[in-house]
Amino acid sequence: IEEVKRIIALWNEKVYNGKYYEMFAVCDQDEIVGSVSLYQHSDYIISAGPEIYVPYRKRGYGYEALMLAYDYAKGLGYKIASAQIRTDNVASIRLHEKLGFQRDCEMINRKGNSVYIYLKQL
Repeated sequence: IEEVKRIIALWNEKVYNGKYYEMFAVCDQDEIVGSVSLYQHSDYIISAGPEIYVPYRKRGYGYEALMLAYDYAKGLGYKIASAQIRTDNVASIRLHEKLGFQRDCEMINRKGNSVYIYLKQL
């Protein structure tokens, strides 16, 4: 119980590695269908990490969650959204392009995966 309390207290600080970080539940009525997190890269760049649980995918929850998350980030003063997406993650690529992101470049990330970097002005 003490460990859980410590983790919750850390989440409530909204900081990770000295930068803004916040996690939100994605809900449909009273049911949690996933989560989305916001992570600061610089004073004006932010990224969001969506996760929609398998039974709820392909229902528009990811799109709505990211729309709300980026709108919230814009209200906090962020100007650019960045997304690092594995080149083989077709669903995420389509989702981000639907949200208005543009592909900037391709690179190998720290985990050795081939990824695209997508950007969007908020």
